[in-house]
Amino acid sequence: MLSIPINLNLPRTPRIVTSLPGPRAQAIVQRDRAVTSPSYTRDYPLVVSRGQGCMIEDVDGNVFLDMTAGIAVTATGHAHPEVVKAIQEQSERLLHMSGTDFYYEPMVELAEQLAIRAPFPQPQSSTGFPAKVFFTNSGAESNEGAIKLARYYTKRSLIVAFLGAFHGRTYGAMSLTGSKAVQRTNFGPLVPGVTHIPYGTHASLDYLEQQLFCTILPPQEVAAIIVEAIQGEGGYIVPEDGFLERIRDICDRHGILMVVDEVQAGMGRTGRLFAIDHWGVMPDIITTAKGIASGLPLGAILARPELMTWPPGSHATTFGGNPVACAAAIATLRLLESGLMSNASQMGELLQVSLTELHQKFPRLSPPRGKGLMVAVDLLDQQGNLDYKLRDRIIQEAFLRGLLLLGCGKAAIRFCPPLVIDSDQIQIALQIISEILSS
Repeated sequence: MLSIPINLNLPRTPRIVTSLPGPRAQAIVQRDRAVTSPSYTRDYPLVVSRGQGCMIEDVDGNVFLDMTAGIAVTATGHAHPEVVKAIQEQSERLLHMSGTDFYYEPMVELAEQLAIRAPFPQPQSSTGFPAKVFFTNSGAESNEGAIKLARYYTKRSLIVAFLGAFHGRTYGAMSLTGSKAVQRTNFGPLVPGVTHIPYGTHASLDYLEQQLFCTILPPQEVAAIIVEAIQGEGGYIVPEDGFLERIRDICDRHGILMVVDEVQAGMGRTGRLFAIDHWGVMPDIITTAKGIASGLPLGAILARPELMTWPPGSHATTFGGNPVACAAAIATLRLLESGLMSNASQMGELLQVSLTELHQKFPRLSPPRGKGLMVAVDLLDQQGNLDYKLRDRIIQEAFLRGLLLLGCGKAAIRFCPPLVIDSDQIQIALQIISEILSS
C-alpha cells in the first residue's frame, strides 16, 4: 500500500463531540441563510473549519472522514503540504497579472505540462506540442469555451450531448447539461442547436446514426459531440464497451469534433490522468477543472493545435490561468504522478471489492460501478427499484456518524475521496455504511 507523506494533526477517524450541527455551526448556518443565494445545494449542515488529508474538522471540533473531496476537487487531499508550499511561494511573488494580456512563467509551464500529457497525436516537429491550452476558472467555463471553439473551427452550429450529462450551469454549458430539470426550469430559452441522446449504449448511437442523422440532424452541420468518458452527476455511469470508440469513428466519418468532458473524471481520479485514457481513444478537445489545482479555481481546454486557431480577442478571460492557481496545479500534477494515481487505482479496486461484499450482505445496495476512486452504488427498494429516499437517509445518517457522502444520479451514493485515502479509511467508511444499513 502506498505511503502518503502527510503530517496529520487531525485524527484519522471520525470524532463527533457535539450534537450535529453544533452551536457554532448552527449560528453560521443562520447567518448564511440571511445573506447568500438559496440556489446553493447543501445536503447537510456541515460548516468546515479546516481539512487535512481525508479529514475535515467543523467549527465545533467535530472531525469527519471525507468521501467527497469537495465534489472530486481536492485530489491531493486537503491542504497537502507541497501544494500549500507552492501556493505560498507563488503568492509572495505575484498574485495576478491577467494572462490574457501579459505573460508569466507558471502559466506557460503548466500549459506545457498539460500539453505533453494530452492524449492527442504526437506532433511532427520535435519542438511542437500535442495540444494547445486555454485556461479558465471552472468546468462550466471550460465547456463554454470548447463549444465556441468547435463552432468556430468547423463553421457548423449543431451539438450532440447526452441525457444525464452535467457540463455546468452557465447558459451554454446548461444547454449541454441533461442532468436535472431544476437546472433548466424557468431559464429558457437556452442556446439552440443542442440535441440530447441517451448515454453510454450502442442503441443510443444506432438511434443517432439511423434516425437523427437521417431526419432532423444533418451530420454535415454537427460541430461536435460532447461526452463524459464516465458520466459524473448522472450517476458515475461507465459506458458500454466500444461506446467511446464508436463516437470517435462517427466523428471521423462526418468531420465532427469529439469533445471529452474530463472535469470530474480527469486529473488522476480514475487511476489515469484522463479517464479517456482507459479506452485509448484520442479526442479532439478535452475540458478539465475540479482536481487540476487541488482546490484552487482553475480549468483548462486542451485542443489539438490545428484546431485552436481563433484570433486574438475572440476568446479570453481575466482570471483564467491565475499564477497562484497554476503553481498549485503544477504541484498537483507532480504529486499525481508520484504515486497518487497509482493509489487511486489500488484503493479504487479495494473499494469496489468491499462494496461488492456489502452488496452481497445488503441486496438493497447495488453492485458498485466506476473506475479508480470514482465509484457509485445505487440504493434500491424491496422490489429492486431505485430508492432515492433511502439514499438520502443514508447520507444524512452518515453525516451524523462522521462520514461525508454525496449523491449522484437518481438514487446513487458516490465515492470520490481525496486520492490520498488509505485502506483503513476505506474500511472505516464502509463499516459506517454497514452499520446504517443494519439499523
